[in-house]
Amino acid sequence: MNLFSPIRFRDIELKNRIVVSPMCEYSAKDGHPTNWHLVHLGSRAVGGASLVITEATGVSAVGRISPSDAGIYLDSHVEAWRPLVQFIREQGAAAGIQLAHAGRKGSTYAPWLGDGAIAAKDGGWEPLGPTAEPFNSAYPTPKALTAVEIDQVVADFVAAAQRALQAGFQVLEIHAAHGYLLHEFYSPLSNQRTDDYGGSFQNRIRLLLRVTKSVREIWPEQQPIFVRISASDWKEGGWDIAQSVGLCSTLKELGVDLIDVSSGGVVPGVRIPVGPGYQVEFAAKIRREAGIATGAVGMISDPAQAETIIATGQADIVLLARELLRDPYWPRRAAKELGAKIKPPVQYERAW
Repeated sequence: MNLFSPIRFRDIELKNRIVVSPMCEYSAKDGHPTNWHLVHLGSRAVGGASLVITEATGVSAVGRISPSDAGIYLDSHVEAWRPLVQFIREQGAAAGIQLAHAGRKGSTYAPWLGDGAIAAKDGGWEPLGPTAEPFNSAYPTPKALTAVEIDQVVADFVAAAQRALQAGFQVLEIHAAHGYLLHEFYSPLSNQRTDDYGGSFQNRIRLLLRVTKSVREIWPEQQPIFVRISASDWKEGGWDIAQSVGLCSTLKELGVDLIDVSSGGVVPGVRIPVGPGYQVEFAAKIRREAGIATGAVGMISDPAQAETIIATGQADIVLLARELLRDPYWPRRAAKELGAKIKPPVQYERAW
C-alpha cells in the first residue's frame, strides 16, 4: 500500500504517509500546553499517524490568535512541550511543531467563547499586520509593522525554532497560510505597503523568505522544514496557484523539504468550492511544476481516497484534521480497509 509506505525527509523517516494536521485547541495556559494537549496529540500518535504536528504555536505573545493559544516564546514553554514530544516519539511517530504568527487575526476569542476582538481588559492586545487594515469590522485594528518590527518578527521565529529544538521536535513547519501574518504579506489583497515589503511579487514574499532562510540557518541540516501556504485566495486579484508555484520554487532553493498545501483565509466573504479533496489539485501542480514534495490537506476522509492521492503522485503525504478529531485511530482503520498491516502498541495487541 502506497499510503503505508515509509518516506524520508533528510534524516527523519516517517513510517507512513498519514500526518496529523495542525489543529488549534484553544486550551493552553499563558502559551503553555496542558494535559489536554498531551492526550489530544498523544492519542493520534498511538492511533498510528507517522507525524504529529502541533497546533499553530505562537512565536510571540502578540503572535497568538487567542489568549488560549499555545506558544513557544518563553523558556518555560520548552519544559512544557518536552514531555509531549517525548510521548509522541515513544509511540514511533515523529514530533513536529508549527510556528505561527497570527498577524491581524490575533487578539480574538476562542471559537466557543465569542467572535472578533478581545478588549485589553479581557486579555487582548494590539495585533500586528502589513497595514493598519483589520480583517473585518469585528476584528481588532492592527498596527502596521515598521521595518524594525519586521526584523523582530524574523528574530522571534528564529528564537522559537531554537526552543523547539530544545524541546525535542524533529520537524518544523512555518505557518504561512490562512490569512495569518506571513500570508498577509504575500497576498496582494491584504498587503498595500509601498516599501520593500509591498507591491511586487518579490517584495510581498520577502518576509516569508527571510523567515525561512533565517530558520533554516539554525535548524539542523539533518532535520526537515515544511511550509504551509494558502495556494489560492479564491478571489480575483488575489494570490493564486501560479504565484504559489513561483514561491515554492524559491522555498525549495532555501532548503524547504515539503509544502503543506492549503488555501484561503486572507479576506472574509470568499466563496470556496469546498468538497472532498478540493485542494489536492494545488498540491499536485506545485509538486509537478516546482519540483518539491507536497502534502495534501482538506476533506480527506476516506482511506481509498488517501491511497489514490499518494499512488497517483498528487502528493507525498496526506494531512488529516477533522477526520482525526472524529477518529484518532483512523490510520489503523485505514490499514485494515486497505489490507496493510501495521503494528499496534503492545498494550493493545490483544485487540488485533
